[in-house]
Formats: sequence, C-alpha cells, structure tokens
Amino acid sequence: MLDLLTRLLNAQLDLGFGAPILWREIIGNGFGLASAILGAQRKVWAWPIGIAGNVILFTVFLGGVFHTPQNLDLWGQAGRQVFFLITSLYGWVVWARYRNSHRDENVGVQPKWAGRNGRLTLLIGGVVMFVVFYFVLKALGSWGPAADAWILTGSILATYGMARGWTEFWLIWVGVDIVGVPLLLMAGYYPSAIMYAIYAAFVIWGFTKWVKIQKDEKAAAVDQPSDDQRTAEPAALS
Repeated sequence: MLDLLTRLLNAQLDLGFGAPILWREIIGNGFGLASAILGAQRKVWAWPIGIAGNVILFTVFLGGVFHTPQNLDLWGQAGRQVFFLITSLYGWVVWARYRNSHRDENVGVQPKWAGRNGRLTLLIGGVVMFVVFYFVLKALGSWGPAADAWILTGSILATYGMARGWTEFWLIWVGVDIVGVPLLLMAGYYPSAIMYAIYAAFVIWGFTKWVKIQKDEKAAAVDQPSDDQRTAEPAALS
C-alpha cells in the first residue's frame, strides 16, 4: 500500500522537453481551479476542495526538499499553501455559518464591497506582509524572493477577502496572476503557470458575477416595499 502511494505521489508526465512534470502538480492545480469556480458560485464546498489542493501543492513547490523534477524551492509558494489552509478553515466556518442561517439562499456568502475601512486594512496588511515575507524568503534562499513575497501576500489577502465576502478579492488575484505566471514559467513549474493564466480568466468571470449579484440585490431592495409602505397601503384603502 505504501509502495503504491509512493508511486502515485512520484508519477510524472514527460512531454519531451525540459524536466518531467509531476502529476500531483496538475492534480493540485485542478483542485484549485475547482475551488475558484465554486467560489464564484458562492458554494461552501469551495473551501474543503481548495484545502485538498493546498496540501498537494505544498509538496510540489518544495522541489529541492522533496527531490522533484523541479528542484527549486519556492518557499513563498509553499508557504502560501499553509496560509491558504489556515485562512480557508476560517472561510469554511464563516460561509457554512451564513449558509445555515440563510438556508433559502443555499449559498455561503452575500458579496459586498470592502468599503474604506476594509480597503485600508488590505492596504496596510499588504505592505506589512510584503516587507516581512520578502526578508524571510530571502533568508530562506527562496528563488525570486520579491516576486514570491508579492504572490504570497496577495494570495493571503485575496483568500481573506473571499472569506469576508469582499468583491475586491477578485482584483487582488489579478495582481497575483500578473506576477505569478512569469515567475512559475521561469522556475519550470509549467502546469502551475498555465493554471495561473487560466485562473485570470475565471477571476474576471468571478468578479463580474459578484458585481452583478450585488447590483441585482440592490435593485431587489429598491423594488421591495418598506414596512412603512406596507402598513400605509391598507390604511389608504380603508
């Protein structure tokens, strides 16, 4: 059984150029894509599926530690899987609680803009985390520490924003993808780089979807008569 598990973990896809690709890198990113699609649809299952992908990708990005074909250690990429897991557990609880208290909606969150305070929190948190992560990753010998710190910081902020239901989190992912694609291509993590590019399309789709939901909710609230109007109508008819 252990031998079978080891072979599954080390299974590779050889495309005939460069280093072979681990199947678990493809599978881990597949879980990530499924999580993004479910997140756009506000389904609670987005979180546990995303966590499964995080666990798989953690081993992929420490290529030097786990002796994979891509033998570069991207500590920021690996570290963000840990932060993803922690933040995803928080998001899972928050979305499940919302779904349980709004069973008629069958979704895990109601999208909203972060507002001034929320955006300030994201900005300050982003600056602090980027500086800290840069020096930590540089000390660890991570390949491309500045880009890695940017991706790690953005990923944490985006995941936290998703948990809070802030529509801005989709835009943060755009910034992550812009840096992530060239970094991963240069490091030889081709499936992850391709998945980042695919994510970008889903990010735009998710953002427009959440904005539309907010507009529809606002329009429905305007059309819905207030309590005063409902009580005034019978009085006007009597």
